[in-house]
Amino acid sequence: MQIAVLTFDGFNELDSFVAAGILNRMKAHGWAAHITSPTEEVTSMNGVTVQRQKPLEFAADADAVLIGSGIKTREIAADAGLLSRIKLDPLRQLIGAQCSGTLLLAKLGLVGDLPACTDLTTKPWVIEAGVKVIDAPFVAHGNVATAGGCLASQYLATWMIARGASMRDAEEAMHYVAPVSEKALYVNQAISVVAPFILGEAVLAA
Repeated sequence: MQIAVLTFDGFNELDSFVAAGILNRMKAHGWAAHITSPTEEVTSMNGVTVQRQKPLEFAADADAVLIGSGIKTREIAADAGLLSRIKLDPLRQLIGAQCSGTLLLAKLGLVGDLPACTDLTTKPWVIEAGVKVIDAPFVAHGNVATAGGCLASQYLATWMIARGASMRDAEEAMHYVAPVSEKALYVNQAISVVAPFILGEAVLAA
């Protein structure tokens, strides 16, 4: 499973790095999560500059895509040229978006009239884009999922592993990153949030 973690200038470090870190716990299974950006370097909302691992066009070939948030998302959402470079296919890809990443997902036409999650700051913009926002940390419709709140990245990662591999693999990945003495608590919380959207869904080939 090759995963594109879309990371733009002004990105939120928690969105990109937490999700990528958890997903890369699946390396032994042939998985790899890549920081995927439109430019060679991107600088976070807190001034951390990183080099991309894959160009933006990699998203079209990836098995799964995560869209993080950032302080420049509204600018990106208004940039038709940049959006045209993002080619996604929910019929064959798992696609997740977090916080203001949901706005980009809406602009790409991948939300429609389905209810979605986002953060409180972005909520008015997502509603303005014609999306019904629900008061929840995570929701999935088939191969498309959205999450709200920086630390909801763990739910996107858990969902993606459960859908792309197995629930057991998702539990093990979360168990590894969870705090000592609170591992069962964190694993149970993550699974309880995503499980309703896994049951009945076909598990994709890793």
